[in-house]
Amino acid sequence: RDGDVVLGLAASGVHSNGYSLVRRIVLDAGLDYGIPAPFATGKTLAEGLLVPTRIYVRSCLAAIRAGGVKALAHITGGGLIENVPRVIPDGLATEIDATCWPLLPVFDWLARTGRLTARDLARTFNCGIGMVVVAAPEQARSVAEAFRAGGETVYEIGRIVPARGDELVQIVGAEKTWPVARA
Repeated sequence: RDGDVVLGLAASGVHSNGYSLVRRIVLDAGLDYGIPAPFATGKTLAEGLLVPTRIYVRSCLAAIRAGGVKALAHITGGGLIENVPRVIPDGLATEIDATCWPLLPVFDWLARTGRLTARDLARTFNCGIGMVVVAAPEQARSVAEAFRAGGETVYEIGRIVPARGDELVQIVGAEKTWPVARA
């Protein structure tokens, strides 16, 4: 519903999506996967890019059992832009505030190196949010606590709003915190 709270569960890294673009960025930059990762101390570029995907099953099941979860969107291929609308009813959209969580260093590096726009970053990658959770405003705090009890890092990242046009996910604040190219 309009006004529902959007929570984000922290990602561990790139997870398993966007690697065609990752490979293109590495290739275009003329880099070798064996060099030290510019964004992960003590790791090679390959190791930094291939951090294992965080799995959310246990924490999601526990939070659902605790009550208050209205929807879940796993942020896979298609990033934030294409995955979140799958769980939002017609006539509604999602406003996500990119200033509400830290952009992981790997995405900072990919954005700078690949000269990506905010839209390209959010349409391809999880940008540090591996799972999106929707809850009613009066239950958002307890839902977040259930996820924290399950070991997740939780951020309040946005709201459900009336749809305006075809853009079903609006990312605001990226120009303040993401090092992205201008379209």
